[in-house]
Amino acid sequence: MAGVPVGRVAGLWRYPVKSMLGETLSEADLVEGGLLGDRAYALLDTATGRVVSAKNPKRWPALFAFRSEYITPPARGAALPPARITLPDGTATTTDAPDAERLLSDALDASIRIASTLSGPARVEEFAPDLRGAGPGSVHEFTARPGPFFDAQPVLVVTTASLARLSESYPAGRFDARRFRPNVLVETAEKEVEDTWAGRTLFLGDGVRLVVTKPCSRCVMTTLAQEDLPNDLGILRTVVESSGGRVGVYARVERGGRVHLGDPVLLT
Repeated sequence: MAGVPVGRVAGLWRYPVKSMLGETLSEADLVEGGLLGDRAYALLDTATGRVVSAKNPKRWPALFAFRSEYITPPARGAALPPARITLPDGTATTTDAPDAERLLSDALDASIRIASTLSGPARVEEFAPDLRGAGPGSVHEFTARPGPFFDAQPVLVVTTASLARLSESYPAGRFDARRFRPNVLVETAEKEVEDTWAGRTLFLGDGVRLVVTKPCSRCVMTTLAQEDLPNDLGILRTVVESSGGRVGVYARVERGGRVHLGDPVLLT
């Protein structure tokens, strides 16, 4: 590896089912398509054909009360294993279970199908709140990848410096990395934020090279309650006011390999 050290890997996350809580990892394989097994499954609303997404909490308010994880970790060159889904009431099922879609349909009050790919683009609804808190907000639709179900690029990287800077602007807010759903959290020096990384290359882990493509524009998902984090519209308001609505950067995998917590991160 060559480059300037900018920090170390402080967190790794994989989200087997789109818009559900995922799993924290101590190591992860990065392949051409992203972090192996990430967002490999999605729920499909059969009535509308849209992907079920926490981006529209007006329609799907409880998705962050569902958790997904792999029982058997995905392996390079092997078939995708099923993921376990834990419902808000503690009921557990798997993506290949005969009654999984019925359980999810009942829990979400909709006709649900579990998908690992689609024949066309994934249609997703996104709710944009009125950040002043006075209006009803608006909903629009966009198309994303049909599987794996990324909204933009395969890998999302966030730095601790960005979260710290936002926290200074809004001390009452909890700018926990979980709100921003990164694949990789990089612990960086106080002023080493990712704003200028577009077009540059990150080196980390077992020879992994990530080409940074663009900043990540944030949405209402950052404001939603999950686990011990409360609903807080001030999170997104601060992101818009302090960083132009962007936190983190998207990247594509130029060379795959394995990444571990604590691995150094270099930038060229």
